Amino acid sequence: MPHTPPFPEPASEPEPVTADPPASAANPLLTQSWLDLAFLHWAADPGDVAPLLPAGTVPDTLDGVTYVGLVAFRMHRVGWFRLPGVPYLGSFPETNVRLYTVDAYGRRGVVFRSMDAARLIPVAVGRGVFRLPYVWSRMTVRREGATVTYASSRRLPGPRGAYSRITLRIGERVDDPTGLEHFLTARWGMHGAFLGRSLYLPSTHPRWPLHRADLIACEENLVAAAGLPQPAGDPVSVLYSPGVPVRFGRPARRPGGVPTP
Repeated sequence: MPHTPPFPEPASEPEPVTADPPASAANPLLTQSWLDLAFLHWAADPGDVAPLLPAGTVPDTLDGVTYVGLVAFRMHRVGWFRLPGVPYLGSFPETNVRLYTVDAYGRRGVVFRSMDAARLIPVAVGRGVFRLPYVWSRMTVRREGATVTYASSRRLPGPRGAYSRITLRIGERVDDPTGLEHFLTARWGMHGAFLGRSLYLPSTHPRWPLHRADLIACEENLVAAAGLPQPAGDPVSVLYSPGVPVRFGRPARRPGGVPTP
């Protein structure tokens, strides 16, 4: 449904949605792999999303609609620079509530409203050093054949009682993703704020291997706990991916990946 947003449009035309990354990260700040991902998405009113975004960004829309994503996966071997990834502390289940953004330079990205993770030390580092909305949760990811179940129950800092339980059955490989599937998954950076400044953290990885999936069960209140209206009805898109290796470049305020003082 078309929507006239009560917020400014980006100063630049949004960059095209591309299935492959627009740039490489030859000297990465962070490396990691994302494995066994479940992508669940609901349509959202841009007016509900806009107040939750960092300064300098607005909701990214497709045909006047934006989306809220619930993404569950296994983080694997987070590492710094070109060093090998950490095997234990760098590997854990994670579930994110994320929104879709575009900034004044036309860069499309995501904004994380919450990041539930099962390792306390990475949560503390993510919150304390990077100001990311990590929370410590009990979490599991279990796969039996083509069925995958993701479960989380929040510990600290809360709100206590925030949880999710998702079960899906992996379906056929997606050889030709729809425009919506590209829009929701082909994201090459994240918007955030650090020390009062809006920043863009570029990322790069191989093209997503995607599968459509049947949602067997979904019980959650993480979306509402993240300050968004509780989704009504089933997700408009349910996808699965076996995963990709990921590199994050240096934070930048301006295009080109050049950090500013």
